[in-house]
Amino acid sequence: MELVNSDLPALKHGEALVALRYGAIHYSDLGLINGTYGNLKKLPTIAGREGVGEIVALGPNTPAPKIGMLVQMPEETGVWCDAAVVKAADLLTIPAGVSTEQAAMAFINPPTAWRMLHDFVKLQRGDWIIQNAGTSAVGILVAQLAKHLGINCLSVVRDISTADVLLKSGAAQVVAEDSGYEKNVAKLTNGVPIKLALNAVGGESAGRLCRAVAPGGIVVTYGGVTAEPMKFPTRFLIFNDIQLRGFWLDGWVRSHPATETQVMYQEIFELLQTGVLTQPVAAKYPLTEWRAALEHAFRAGKGGKVLFESHWQ
Repeated sequence: MELVNSDLPALKHGEALVALRYGAIHYSDLGLINGTYGNLKKLPTIAGREGVGEIVALGPNTPAPKIGMLVQMPEETGVWCDAAVVKAADLLTIPAGVSTEQAAMAFINPPTAWRMLHDFVKLQRGDWIIQNAGTSAVGILVAQLAKHLGINCLSVVRDISTADVLLKSGAAQVVAEDSGYEKNVAKLTNGVPIKLALNAVGGESAGRLCRAVAPGGIVVTYGGVTAEPMKFPTRFLIFNDIQLRGFWLDGWVRSHPATETQVMYQEIFELLQTGVLTQPVAAKYPLTEWRAALEHAFRAGKGGKVLFESHWQ
């Protein structure tokens, strides 16, 4: 990676000049940089998948969106840049009442949490789910959304000292990874079976989730933080008929109509406006300090998202 200066092309009809305000840093960005992500770009390219920008200029006879409006920075052009020229008609505008910082983090983790709680099991109020990586950005959003939906969330963490933060976020129970919780699930849930497990860790942690879900339960993998292999849960597949599934937001977006994606984002914006969903910010860096920003973003226990910040124009 390197920081470079490049000239912006002249604006044409139907185009908008969007100036970055905040750009988020994700583990999936590291996958794109290292060439291990599921959807790679031709190099060289601009990195960054998620952020929010402000329209600062429009091409000739381009009526909308209006100058000054906040919009999603298009992932296709790359987000970690001061500004980009994009098709105006493709821009998703941010409604009033959503803070610029929260808008910058609205397009990957919140919809991931939303889809996983809606697409795999028909959950009812009072049901229980379980997740590892409870202190991750998605983990906190899952707990917040579960509480809003009346669903009980059992969050598994490496460091039990984080329990208070998770309980305030909406988790119903918090347990440590190595506590043997999978042997006492019925006690933790007052006998209510766990229908859905969300795995972002892999390895033995994922194996514990397989042992924790009820017969017929579904274990959804959406990440693999440890990169450790998981032992195939033969016994639980045969005798408990559990299902192992996967979720990738990029794949969901590509396989569903744009109108359905827009409806989902509007629902998420409403949850951000009302404070149901919120993501903490650990730090903000200018693009010129990209090395320090990336080091901070992938540091354990940072307590929130690391954002790039730009004041271009």
